[in-house]
Amino acid sequence: MPVSRRSVLGLALASAVSGCACPEPVGESAASAPEVKAAAAASTPAAPAPYAPAVTEALRRFLVPTPENPGHPIYAGAVALAVVDGVTTVHTAVGDALRYTAGPVELPPAGRVAMRPDSVFDIASITKVFTAILGLQQVERGRLDLAAPVASYLSDFTGTDKGAVTVRMLLTHTSGLPVGATVPRDVGRVRQRLAVLRTPLVGRPGSTFRYSSVGLMVLAHLVEKVTGGRLDELVRTEICAPLGLRDTGFLPATWMSEPDRAARLVATDARTSRGLLRGEVHDDVAAILGGVAGHAGIFASAADVAAVGQALLGGGARNGQRILAEETVRRMLTDATAGLPVVDVDHPQRPPDHGLGVTLGQPWFMGRLSAPTTFGHTGFTGTSLLVDPRRKLVLVLLTNRAHPNWSWSVPDPARVAVADILADAVG
Repeated sequence: MPVSRRSVLGLALASAVSGCACPEPVGESAASAPEVKAAAAASTPAAPAPYAPAVTEALRRFLVPTPENPGHPIYAGAVALAVVDGVTTVHTAVGDALRYTAGPVELPPAGRVAMRPDSVFDIASITKVFTAILGLQQVERGRLDLAAPVASYLSDFTGTDKGAVTVRMLLTHTSGLPVGATVPRDVGRVRQRLAVLRTPLVGRPGSTFRYSSVGLMVLAHLVEKVTGGRLDELVRTEICAPLGLRDTGFLPATWMSEPDRAARLVATDARTSRGLLRGEVHDDVAAILGGVAGHAGIFASAADVAAVGQALLGGGARNGQRILAEETVRRMLTDATAGLPVVDVDHPQRPPDHGLGVTLGQPWFMGRLSAPTTFGHTGFTGTSLLVDPRRKLVLVLLTNRAHPNWSWSVPDPARVAVADILADAVG
């Protein structure tokens, strides 16, 4: 679900994911990487569906100012991918992955980088879906109990009423933690971790739905504590490797070659104190934390994000590779917040419906695909994952709406436009 900054498709035929394992860090030998059984293609490629040109045209409309966003284009570029019953029916890219340099200064056409179907995006809060999957894996393995207090695992999770915060509350955004944390720079990882864990509550645990990035940051620390592993390594070995994701991970400079970075990385902000952001996480807190955090920091292609959606649509498995038990996915996709009051100053009318790490039935980005069983997540940089079980549909829309300035637009009109085309075309 996007939040305000409070702390914060050229039509192309789909290419199947090749079955490579999750990307190894650049320079890491094959011998040192975990041995995994690589998965097969994310979906069956097919000729574009009859509705694919309509999706491309809809995305092109937002490359210039529109009545919905008259001041600026909604984004410089976008990629959309739709998989219906295991078949890729749309995979298209429009616009530019890089259009502005720091300032922002608009680049001449010869200096821009065109968007590609396999461009790699900062997926922002879709990272939370990965963190939730990791947490639920530890529940399955008996290392975490959803009903247990967070403080029973993390002794530094201290403060008024925080003993009442459970693991489940972190996943459902009902912990009472605020949307963002204040994390100091240049004080070392230990003090930064304490700053996250000691973030005071701003509401009574379990009483309201309040979207919280801090909750997923804390969950990441929980996962690291009970596994003894690092978050980035766990994403690579526990999610990417079994699903065969070759274009997903934190810190893309460590696993993308220099030519790939130049051709495929999508830029975000061009007017921050950090200069042009391309391959560096957009979220300020995640950047302070070194680019690896439970709430933001993962970079991925549309095909890889769709593969995660397919795994959840498939009850936790894809192409014979299981990342979650079917019962766990059923619980994950059950509304855990129905009827709770919402605390959201910017979007008070949005429904609170949320499962364990995913949001449910949200017309503001799902359009006419929205239903009580439709689930997914959005990211602040203009990204979204939507899964409609009734239609056996996975829809990924990745945009660079934060390039060059996140305040220029809200990407929801584009999200709804594409979703509505799919809703009308897919019975």
